[in-house]
Amino acid sequence: MHTGFSPLIGQLAALLAAFLWAVSSVLFKRLGTVIRPLELNLLKGVLAVILMLLTSLLLGEQFAGLSLAVVLWLMLSGALGIGFGDTMYFEALNQLGARRTLLLGILAPPLASLIAAIVLGETLTLSAWGGILLTMLGVAWVITEQPEDGTLQRRHLWRGVLFGFLAALTQAIGAVISHWALTRTPISSLQSAIIRLLAGILFLLIWAAFSRQKIGAWIKPGSSLRLWAIILLAVLIGTYLAIWLQQFAFQHANVGIAQTLLATSPLFILPISAVMREKVSLRAVLGVLVSTAGICLLFLVA
Repeated sequence: MHTGFSPLIGQLAALLAAFLWAVSSVLFKRLGTVIRPLELNLLKGVLAVILMLLTSLLLGEQFAGLSLAVVLWLMLSGALGIGFGDTMYFEALNQLGARRTLLLGILAPPLASLIAAIVLGETLTLSAWGGILLTMLGVAWVITEQPEDGTLQRRHLWRGVLFGFLAALTQAIGAVISHWALTRTPISSLQSAIIRLLAGILFLLIWAAFSRQKIGAWIKPGSSLRLWAIILLAVLIGTYLAIWLQQFAFQHANVGIAQTLLATSPLFILPISAVMREKVSLRAVLGVLVSTAGICLLFLVA
């Protein structure tokens, strides 16, 4: 890698990003009752890009010297991971519900490791694989605790599984492309985040145009300042900071380990639930402990 940061710093960045995603998910859930998923995804992307561009200018970063090939690869990463991948994720949510979709999402870390091994020649030690497995088992134990209400038709099940797998696969491919660009070229983590988000926004605009969805119907002359405050806070922590940290993690840590730590967001929901005075079961606590053991193992082998 071309920087002086240790893999430990990258792993800490991945954990912090997972925590920020967990916090912002509570805010985005509230916003989802007012704004449709496509519009919300588009809105958060546009606002985050504006914030990132301003930050990049303040830091004095230069885009002119970036390789066109690197920019194109990162755009592909953003279109796949943020545009197409998020679309598949929302489709899976509609078919399977949150718990089953999150369960399929933990396929992303091993997929990222396998793709990185094949394409980039990166390998993981047996201890690292053990840490990934423990972390994923803990997450799976937490998110599969309660059965969802109602029955799931076979047609919806298989459609949902397909959408969920595609979401995990594109997320893994996007992570590997980002890791390659960030470790083989002088591009910064902030610049890569901007390029990926711009590609995701372009994908969403094309999707909105083809599906003929109206944009901005929720905006009214008397729109609540409280609503806009929640939007800005969610974007600030859940997109601007979290995606920047995600790219930083891809730059300074092994891509499989980083993807595993990024997938721990469901674990951080538990203390948030406790603060909100929601019941947290013993099984959920044990699942967190298992994942914590896996995370500790990943940090020990870094």
